[in-house]
Amino acid sequence: MAQELPSTPHLLHSLNKPGSRNGSKLAFLGVNPKRWRSMHQKHFFSCRVHARARSDVLIAGNIPKRWYNLFADLPMKPPPALHPKTHKPLVPEDLSALFPDELIMQEFSNDRFIDIPDEVIDIYGLWRPTPLIRAKRLEKLLGTPARIYYKYEGTSPAGSHKPNTAVPQAWYNAQQGIRKVVTETGAGQWGSALAFACSLFGLDCEVWQVRASYDQKPYRKLMMQTWGAKVHASPSNITNAGKKILHDDPSSPGSLGIAISEAVEVAATNADTKYCLGSALNHVLLHQTIIGEECLKQMEEIGETPDVIIGCAGGGSNFGGLTFPFIREKLNGRLNPVLRAVEPAACPSLTKGVYAYDYADTIGMTPLMKMHTLGHDFVPDPIHAGGLRYHGMAPLISHVYELGFMEAIAIPQIECFQAALQFARTEGLIPAPEPTHAIAAVIREALQCC
Repeated sequence: MAQELPSTPHLLHSLNKPGSRNGSKLAFLGVNPKRWRSMHQKHFFSCRVHARARSDVLIAGNIPKRWYNLFADLPMKPPPALHPKTHKPLVPEDLSALFPDELIMQEFSNDRFIDIPDEVIDIYGLWRPTPLIRAKRLEKLLGTPARIYYKYEGTSPAGSHKPNTAVPQAWYNAQQGIRKVVTETGAGQWGSALAFACSLFGLDCEVWQVRASYDQKPYRKLMMQTWGAKVHASPSNITNAGKKILHDDPSSPGSLGIAISEAVEVAATNADTKYCLGSALNHVLLHQTIIGEECLKQMEEIGETPDVIIGCAGGGSNFGGLTFPFIREKLNGRLNPVLRAVEPAACPSLTKGVYAYDYADTIGMTPLMKMHTLGHDFVPDPIHAGGLRYHGMAPLISHVYELGFMEAIAIPQIECFQAALQFARTEGLIPAPEPTHAIAAVIREALQCC
């Protein structure tokens, strides 16, 4: 639950930055010399472009060799997903039409760590490890005693954290002999990442992009097409799901739930095609934990520990990837950070949604998952936080929230954009709309330290 902001906390945030890379990810931390409630303030920034020329930038030497599976360490396991027709607990065979075997195994795995394939590590090496940078200029602007850093994920070819899971998903599909994958995307970060990954392994890629973002961000479509993907505005007239939505609302701005329905329909009805998801599911969050694992090592190198970790949250892959390794340390008694998810006030699944079984898509083709949800038929306003406009939160994050291991707040768009301007005009990086929510929360927190 949302709590009063502590006076002197540590902050860690995951952010997206578009700039030349269309939506890069950052992660923030902050450190204050004095303590309140046994908390410090720390922010971690990384910018690989300036990495070796700046004293405030740290890059850990090695890429983690394993992903971390939080499911294995939870004292109480989350409720199982249910079959959409029988409402019985899902079994691995139920997902065989959508995913390759290895990803299904990861989805149900209870192993604490899963080895990253060497081929995936080789590709990760194009941009990983990502750097950690201190935001001294933002600190000065705010007049805060906090030390602020960010973990910068914008060094990936697609400019965001999404390739961390797009690459292994494409690789596992290619290993099983799949020749085509389909997916949905909101702002276009996930679609771009999957198109990039598919180009590496010779896979055909077809993407349904939420109509509001398709119209607002034409260059995201161009990125996907450059990497060889076919892109459709959703809802479309290509699928039965899209036709139904357009029949009921010809001017529908679309939603991630609708786009998921369209992509899942195509995968389920074509034997040579599999579906890829960019957030929410266990195996997706698993792949993203490489962010938090790197950050832990980098923080150890500079002798810092976070007291508050903040990340923007839509479907949950960004927040989970950053925080799950820290939750492990918290469960083991080695760290005790406050974990704070920040979501848009216009799509507040954690802070305003109900914790209930719901479909991941609008039509109701996907398994039922216990999650914080605004309802699978919820169509958010076409706000600019495209990647955060999802009706539900990842089941694993929803469960962690219910267990009381994290808190959540919702911030309106104007405050987020004002925070983005402060960040851009001090640190030089123009953040994407999604991470501006984390930046706004960071600024709130840092000002409490003054």
